[in-house]
Amino acid sequence: MKLRAYLLMLFTVAVWGTTFVLVKDALADATPLAFNLARMVLAFLALSIAYRRHWREVSRGQLIAGAVVGFFLAMGYQFQTAGLVKTTPSKSAFITGLVVVLVPLFSVIPWLRPPGAKAPRWNSFLGALLAFAGILLLTLPANAVGKQAGLLPDFTSVNIGDLLTFGCAIGFAFHCLALGHASPRIHFQPLALLQVGFCAFFMAVSLPLIEHPQMHLTLRLCVALAVAAVLATAAAFSIQSWAQSVLPATHTALLMTLEPVFAWITSFLVMGERLGVRPASGAILILAGIALTELVPQPHVPTAHEA
Repeated sequence: MKLRAYLLMLFTVAVWGTTFVLVKDALADATPLAFNLARMVLAFLALSIAYRRHWREVSRGQLIAGAVVGFFLAMGYQFQTAGLVKTTPSKSAFITGLVVVLVPLFSVIPWLRPPGAKAPRWNSFLGALLAFAGILLLTLPANAVGKQAGLLPDFTSVNIGDLLTFGCAIGFAFHCLALGHASPRIHFQPLALLQVGFCAFFMAVSLPLIEHPQMHLTLRLCVALAVAAVLATAAAFSIQSWAQSVLPATHTALLMTLEPVFAWITSFLVMGERLGVRPASGAILILAGIALTELVPQPHVPTAHEA
């Protein structure tokens, strides 16, 4: 049973990692928020069919919980996909991975902690420091001193795509915390239905306020939508919910740290993207910060986040 859970979670993380490149390519045929909405609607339809018998379980309290979780899920996806237009797939994946560091940091606030959780430990703060140093190296070039590059980052060259992606990490962190409050009280089937359904609703409401949606149906767009909706959302939410009932939370969280690694490998093979010494050092620091945060057991249950 545990071996199956590990293999399925590894498959899920690999799907999440590879979808960064897939979505990046598909955004040539659709505006980012229009892509997100189509993805979530398809995922909701797939879940509605798969879990049709669980509609009768839905109560008013579950609707409220689903709305809160769905709001933060929509926030994470909207920022992530909008940022992916202006940054590279591997950088987007590494920055998104900061959610594993942000969750325990936000748990400093008592009312944000899931029931029974404790305050974060020393390793959470040290991990956050390493991850922050890594994100500066990954996203910002060195500040030029004369004809040579200095050690300090050049804050004048901040990439808006990287900033948007950091907003996505914050959204997914709050999604993690909201799920930590909701999942002990709600079966994963109705919770998956409600959060994806409300996520699609919030995306539909925000879409005309943020962008002028456009979509040109092409083969690569249809493939990206199918993979992102069915595999990376509907199936991934279900697999992770089941796997976390079998595996320790720290084990699933550590498996999730492989997501940016899969993203970089895919980006290298498909798009020829290469990380220089400075951004590669930043990526290593981010992974080190994430690993340090999760190697010592933390008072949270990490949840699904992807491209």
